[in-house]
Amino acid sequence: MINIRNEKEADYKTVEEITRKAFYNIYIPGCAEHYLVHVMRGHEDFLAELDFVIELDGEIIGNIMYTKARLVDEAGQEKEILTFGPVSILPEYQRSGYGKMLIEHSFKHAAALGYDTIVIFGNPGNYVSRGFKSCKKYNVCVEDGSYPAAMMVKELKPGTLDGRKWFYYDSPVMQIDEEEARRFDEGLEKMEKKYQPSQEEFYILSHSLIRCD
Repeated sequence: MINIRNEKEADYKTVEEITRKAFYNIYIPGCAEHYLVHVMRGHEDFLAELDFVIELDGEIIGNIMYTKARLVDEAGQEKEILTFGPVSILPEYQRSGYGKMLIEHSFKHAAALGYDTIVIFGNPGNYVSRGFKSCKKYNVCVEDGSYPAAMMVKELKPGTLDGRKWFYYDSPVMQIDEEEARRFDEGLEKMEKKYQPSQEEFYILSHSLIRCD
């Protein structure tokens, strides 16, 4: 039996443990995503209404969290949007459709709250099937004007972005203190930090840009 609901305070430790297990050694030796989850909940940009867990037979196996972000056009006009992450599913339940259920559930609630645009950074292979497209197709760039290959955009309301150039800014909570994250991780049950090929894949993807011509 599958159930998706809002996270409760009693779930905090479990969710952080799931996030740690889901991301450990995937992008770097170890991970910091569980620390981000830990500090995100107390930030003004965090959206508790879009903080969901997915349960299988009463056991939490994954979660998704959202924060506010913004787009600014060349005239200085701002637009409040969303970004999500981490999205975590316990390793033994990954590639089984649970992440898809969680993401699609969150989209419906985000749209009901009046949000019309989501921007994320991730592996396109994981998200294009959920309706995300290259940031270049929507003319959404980062502060220096470049278009990262890992940045994707989804319109919850078609036609929301009108083709003008938009600059993306995420929440300050995303800029975590790496030393604080390391100390936080060291206070938890020991997991082995090691190299995996996925880390090189992430490095290549995260440093790749889409040409403007």
